[in-house]
Amino acid sequence: MNEATNERNLTTADLVAAAKAPNEKRDARSVTTEPAADGDTAVGHEQEQLVALFSRDVAEDFRSRWDAVQIGFVDDPKQAVQKADELVAQVMTSLAETFAKERSELEGYVSGTETASTENLRVALRRYRSFFQRLLSL
Repeated sequence: MNEATNERNLTTADLVAAAKAPNEKRDARSVTTEPAADGDTAVGHEQEQLVALFSRDVAEDFRSRWDAVQIGFVDDPKQAVQKADELVAQVMTSLAETFAKERSELEGYVSGTETASTENLRVALRRYRSFFQRLLSL
């Protein structure tokens, strides 16, 4: 994780600025979603077992680093807040990397032939739905 931050640590403000910056690789369309009135995101669908977004080791590392940030607040509150922002940025970056990896796998799955079958597209959409639900369950 730390090798991704070159000269200074990444902050959440950096992530927001990067998201707003023009990028030819990014799709310019934005999607707005609203949850169902009853709060159920899988209305009409069987409940899927949601896989964790982070491996157990990675999640435990993030948690232990968070504990260190909290403990550090007593001695240096300002630095603790800065470290908290940097840690949140690292978690968000890791999450983006996880999504990029899954997206790459999905694109490979549906673009195996020039015209993907409806079944391939259905499976891809289910995997996107699963990832989306994992994001909302955080």
